[in-house]
Amino acid sequence: MTAPGWYADARDPHSLRWWNGTEWVDHVVPPVVQPPEIQRPMLPKDQSVVNPYIWLIAVLPFLPGLLMLTWHIEVRTYTRNGALTLDPATIFSTGYFLIWCGLVSTYCSTVMLALFDTRRLVRSGVVRPFHWAWSFLGGVPYVIGRAVVIHKVAPRRGLWPIAAIVAGWGLYYVAGTIKVLDFMGTAAGELGYPA
Repeated sequence: MTAPGWYADARDPHSLRWWNGTEWVDHVVPPVVQPPEIQRPMLPKDQSVVNPYIWLIAVLPFLPGLLMLTWHIEVRTYTRNGALTLDPATIFSTGYFLIWCGLVSTYCSTVMLALFDTRRLVRSGVVRPFHWAWSFLGGVPYVIGRAVVIHKVAPRRGLWPIAAIVAGWGLYYVAGTIKVLDFMGTAAGELGYPA
């Protein structure tokens, strides 16, 4: 037994008729036309898909990381009973505020550069490039999404900014590990453990 539903009308092939499971009824509708899927046109092989904006978006987040390497927190004995505490003068130092200013300016610059990058891609002929507003979530989502769209319209091109981000994050982890080990050595020395 055929399930109830809309099927092609035998009397008029340009419409659909309702089958209630046992017989045809008088309900007739025009067929639903699916709009064609819009395909992005391919870019010429000699056309560049990277520009200075995407490279700046890819490497700009690592500048506050360099500032982080200059920020040194110290552990000192400040209480009467000899308990160790973090030195507030080293936490809220000039380096701390430079890092915050660097982070805020990096965030704002990333959004602005993503807007410029999207406009440049449109002028280059990319139909529906990855939207610049994704950069409000950070540079990494924008660079990855942009690379996916560019890879569709220009295969095997436009993936180097992702490689730059992966390499940069690798350096971040190495530098962060060195920084943490240095801090832990300082804290252990203050506690009387051999460094």
